[in-house]
Amino acid sequence: MAKITLREIKIEDTENIVKWKNNKNVKKNFCIQEDLTAEIHNKWFKDKVLTGQVKQFIIQDDELGMEVGSTYLRDIDKKNKKAEFGIFIGEDLARGRGIGSKSVELTVKYAFEELKLHKVFLRVFSGNIPAIKSYEKAGFQYEGTAKDDILLPNGEYQDVIFMAIINKGEER
Repeated sequence: MAKITLREIKIEDTENIVKWKNNKNVKKNFCIQEDLTAEIHNKWFKDKVLTGQVKQFIIQDDELGMEVGSTYLRDIDKKNKKAEFGIFIGEDLARGRGIGSKSVELTVKYAFEELKLHKVFLRVFSGNIPAIKSYEKAGFQYEGTAKDDILLPNGEYQDVIFMAIINKGEER
């Protein structure tokens, strides 16, 4: 299993976030495929991260000694104790080494143990098989498919799969 560390995002991470999210191998798997700018990211950081609506982390690959991507829990719903999970590995050389799977595991653990959430859910394009396998490995289960849910810039529609994991060890 990959050796990684997650740390909370800082405004100084903007350059890497912009670079990673604009990587064609990352962007092709996102519902929003427009280029990210520093201004857009800084607004997200100010409006979402600093207000607690989002918990975002930088993934540090401890073997390579470099930052390689990010995970986040967005739209944190304290009333219903749930949030949406997202991840991107922005450095191409970091893919296929188990970093994504380990990052999913650590972020879900944080969601359940620190945020005391009941449910973490995600959306993934139906054709993103490596991601789906990684999510299943972490314990996420299929909940449904939204057919032709996203219109891509190339004019094709993409099916979106919904998956979730429930906190079985939760104290109520």
